[in-house]
Amino acid sequence: MANSSRGRNTQTTWIIGAVIGIVIAVAAIVAISSTGGKETASDLQQFGTVEVVGEPLPQFTSEEGDTAVGMAAPVVNGTGFAGNAISTSHGTPMLIVFLAHWCPHCQREVPLLVEWEKSGAVPAGIDVIAVATGTDAANPNYPPSDWLAREQFPALWPVMTDSKTFEAGEAYGLQGYPYFVLVDADGKVAKRMSGEIPMDKLTQELQALPS
Repeated sequence: MANSSRGRNTQTTWIIGAVIGIVIAVAAIVAISSTGGKETASDLQQFGTVEVVGEPLPQFTSEEGDTAVGMAAPVVNGTGFAGNAISTSHGTPMLIVFLAHWCPHCQREVPLLVEWEKSGAVPAGIDVIAVATGTDAANPNYPPSDWLAREQFPALWPVMTDSKTFEAGEAYGLQGYPYFVLVDADGKVAKRMSGEIPMDKLTQELQALPS
């Protein structure tokens, strides 16, 4: 009888273990399915590999007498948060916006840029590319991918990740945030601006770009 009892106990233990294993497996499947294949923050890259083609622009100091105006803008090839290829290659008038996640001016400017696009005020035929730069996990509002996603920015325009040494920002002479570089269809710098720029001024500057 004792052996029979031990056999039943062993069988019961095995059945309970199997049931627990099935429950865990089902829970894992449900968890994976519930993500719908969407990327999580841990899947995204906050820094990227940047290739700069062409000569870097001089550091920006002021709109008045900016020596970069008329110069050939460098082309920056890089990737987005998900590793997708992004380039500032020439051929179309372009607005390049440099943003830092911890910058309060950037945090105020981004919602205005989003509303500017949604309102239909962005001039036609303009490519807009953002560069997430100045990235630092020790600073507030990190990671930039989460911040910009909350603002719905990447749903409107491509966002390139700068390298850890901020090569993209340096190539365009970045000195402060937010930073705007307007490039005409021939790849020449038409205007550089820094700080919180009103949307009506941005619209006027873009409308003045030669197509």
